[in-house]
Amino acid sequence: MAASTALISSTPRAFSKSTSLAASSFSKPQSQTLTFPKSFTGLRLPCASRSLSRGSHSAKSFAVKASAELPLVGNVAPDFEAEAVFDQEFINVKLSDYIGKKYVILFFYPLDFTFVCPTEITAFSDRHGEFEALNTEVLGVSVDSVFSHLAWVQTDRKSGGLGDLKYPLVSDVTKSISKSYGVLIPDQGIALRGLFIIDKEGVIQHSTINNLAIGRSVDETKRTLQALQFVQDNPDEVCPAGWKPGEKSMKPDPKLSKEYFSAI
Repeated sequence: MAASTALISSTPRAFSKSTSLAASSFSKPQSQTLTFPKSFTGLRLPCASRSLSRGSHSAKSFAVKASAELPLVGNVAPDFEAEAVFDQEFINVKLSDYIGKKYVILFFYPLDFTFVCPTEITAFSDRHGEFEALNTEVLGVSVDSVFSHLAWVQTDRKSGGLGDLKYPLVSDVTKSISKSYGVLIPDQGIALRGLFIIDKEGVIQHSTINNLAIGRSVDETKRTLQALQFVQDNPDEVCPAGWKPGEKSMKPDPKLSKEYFSAI
């Protein structure tokens, strides 16, 4: 996929407000008494219909599909343009607008008005300044409508809401974004907890996908971002396990790497 070269403002406030939203494009606002799939509060369970028996037709189809898909890491991030909520307003977000401007932390979560999700969303918001200092924008995505996002933002944190956020929440009501990033659970219509770090060239450099019951770490996301930026600024260096800024890096060479190993 060819990445866009348009270099417009990547600041969320600079996005244009939507003025012509078709009512049919969005689902009704989510209720706080939603009925969730049985596996929502636990782990995603394999579909019984996805038989992987050796020699079966379904197993062959599954294998062919898997092998035909390129890994996302190392490839250009699937572009998207969608409605979002920021500063209690409806805005338009296009991923390729960040190319040449900023790194992007793109994370998916299952549904609004749930349990683990607000802890992750507010944690990223509370530390947004740290990512901003690293020239990075954060974007949250779920399959909910912008009306549901807005209602959740307008709900107090002590009541399970989000309060004001410092980054946009994107609406993926068509589920096309979740599907393009490989995090959609087809039989449930919601996304797994996928997180992608996209560099300024629009290339995915890191991804993690958690099951529904497992929240993500802002600390680890930031550390991985810092490691990525370090190796991009120092292409002759690599970062060993748990590397943090200021710690010793490593030369990717059989002989030169011994300098690192001899020092630990």
